[in-house]
Amino acid sequence: MGSEDFKNRITLVTGGSSGIGKESAIAFARAGATVVIADIDVNAGKKVIDQINNSTGDGEFQQADISKASDVKRLIEVIIQRHGKLDFAHNNAGVEGVLEKTAECSEENWDHVIRTNLKSVWLSMKYEILQMCKQGAGSIVNTSSVYGLVGCDRGMPAYSASKSGIIGLTKTAALEYASSGIRVNVICPGAIDTAFRHRLVGPNGENPTRNQQRYPIGRIGTPEEVANAVIWLCSEKASYITGSVLTIDGGLTAK
Repeated sequence: MGSEDFKNRITLVTGGSSGIGKESAIAFARAGATVVIADIDVNAGKKVIDQINNSTGDGEFQQADISKASDVKRLIEVIIQRHGKLDFAHNNAGVEGVLEKTAECSEENWDHVIRTNLKSVWLSMKYEILQMCKQGAGSIVNTSSVYGLVGCDRGMPAYSASKSGIIGLTKTAALEYASSGIRVNVICPGAIDTAFRHRLVGPNGENPTRNQQRYPIGRIGTPEEVANAVIWLCSEKASYITGSVLTIDGGLTAK
């Protein structure tokens, strides 16, 4: 991506302290944007910002619980006070919750996952879009999952429901605000080499032979590959794309 797309631009990445969010923040900074990471994990978030700033990038950290309206409202207000605008947002914060099948899933676990994954994206877009409407421009990318497109047999009913909801929410917002100069898209990563993935498959990971059999491309993906897709969707090269669902899964859901 050319730096002209991101120079003097302000980007917000929620859930940016690890995994896909971390690499997205680094990719935006490398492309020339000023990056604001919002996360509940202060220590991890500040480490990512230190990494960005030590690599001649420009970043800052804001502690926020994105599932709380007051935190999100304050977050956007701080960004505008300090930078005057918000050009891009990657709404990425999320959890998998306790692995329980549908009939065993507790109400507490259901509410926690839906609140953290789905409500947080709605709240983030609510305040991001209000600001972007004032500017007459902006681009938002939400993180869903292949489990928002297909069923999951790993005991994650709330996770699947939340990720499906993100897709519907994204498409609705894209239609509502296309005429306001705001683009809203959603990515659906598959198996990506992150801590989230490691928690699902266990300490020994997956057998490479199984990876080759399950994923047509023959391997799992990297957070950097997902980050590249995110910043492409925010760039002028994707200026005619809104309401799109971009699957990043090595061909898994094509079968």
